[in-house]
Amino acid sequence: MEKGFYYETKIGTIGLVENGEAITYVCFGENLPKDIEISETPLLKKANEQLQEYLNGKRKVFDLPLEPKGTAFQQKVWEVLREIPYGTTCSYKDIAEKIGNPKACRAVGMANNRNPISIFIPCHRVIGANGKLVGYGGGLDIKAKLLEIERHLHGK
Repeated sequence: MEKGFYYETKIGTIGLVENGEAITYVCFGENLPKDIEISETPLLKKANEQLQEYLNGKRKVFDLPLEPKGTAFQQKVWEVLREIPYGTTCSYKDIAEKIGNPKACRAVGMANNRNPISIFIPCHRVIGANGKLVGYGGGLDIKAKLLEIERHLHGK
């Protein structure tokens, strides 16, 4: 059975879920799935510590086992998202080109939207081709805050 726990952060309440081996889900607010046992585990505690360090500008790379559930296409997109360097952004088109399907911008957007482990798999680093912030599960204000934390610490 998956276990989850809520943590207070500088961007609000965040729920983290793990399956006994890896982090499987992140949510904003108190929105964990109903079948999750609310229990803090050593892995959830470690994930929270790394998340707090990231939000406080003390961590640029996460060192956690992640196990997002999704289709083969989504997995491919999420793998590319993990390669976007801290403090930088790219477009859906950039991601589509990296996975070898330059016309798949819309499908990449949908895969980005379905990312179950946001922040740790940095979908917030994907912006519109025009440079504007577009869709984010936690809301555009949280996306802007995450990008600002990275920009500030990255020196941009």
